[in-house]
Amino acid sequence: MSILWEYGFVQRALLAGLAIGIGSAFLGVFLLLRREAMIGHGLGHIIFSGIALALFLNFAPLPIALAVAVLAALAILKLKTRAGLHSDTAIAIFSSVGMSMGILLVTLVNRFGVDLLSYLFGDILAVNKTETALSLVLAFIVIIFIAYFYHQLLFLTFAPDSARAFGLKTERLEATLTVLTAVTLVLGMKIVGLLLMTSILVIPAATGLQLAKSFFASCLLAAGAAAFSVIIGLWLSLTADLPAAATIVLISFVLFLASFLRRRRRLF
Repeated sequence: MSILWEYGFVQRALLAGLAIGIGSAFLGVFLLLRREAMIGHGLGHIIFSGIALALFLNFAPLPIALAVAVLAALAILKLKTRAGLHSDTAIAIFSSVGMSMGILLVTLVNRFGVDLLSYLFGDILAVNKTETALSLVLAFIVIIFIAYFYHQLLFLTFAPDSARAFGLKTERLEATLTVLTAVTLVLGMKIVGLLLMTSILVIPAATGLQLAKSFFASCLLAAGAAAFSVIIGLWLSLTADLPAAATIVLISFVLFLASFLRRRRRLF
């Protein structure tokens, strides 16, 4: 384990990975219970088109990807509420449009020899100081938001109609939750890539929900599972020369499988 502390770039990778993993775990619990697990997949397609657009225009990818992700997240929310569509329908519409735009722009970008693979698969060891700091700030904001609005978010998650009837500002809460998810996806693409970012949102949260007997415990266990996956996954990738992103996700899946088998054994 000492290898995780010997080099500065590994320390940055560990801190950024822990920040994104823990923040994603907290958000993921709410997303799963709201049946919006695929929002990460849908926004990932849209973010990909934003990156392609930035590279095509020769702009910095991160600001453009952030802007596109936030606008798309709010648009999905508006389409769901104004048009009366289910979340998965609104996500599917924007996902397909985002992927189509991404493919079109990638065709143009490739003419300039730009490689987009690093954004798809991530490179946690290449995280710089700014990205690490942004990841830590984001995780702090996510935790503070969930802690401050904990009871309102619970009400919104389990009884959305009643929450609206009681005058709870549900649209603002939903918008903030969705925007935080979008920003997490953008910053997380450097950690595990857009193709695997949904796994970081969903799998630790599912692990926590399998094991815990209360909602609060689910959040804590999800964060613990995410942190364990990042630490062990990064350590294995360095010692065994494995791809870090894939190793982190596979460790996360092993934890989920163990939690599933444990719950099944407990039930029967």
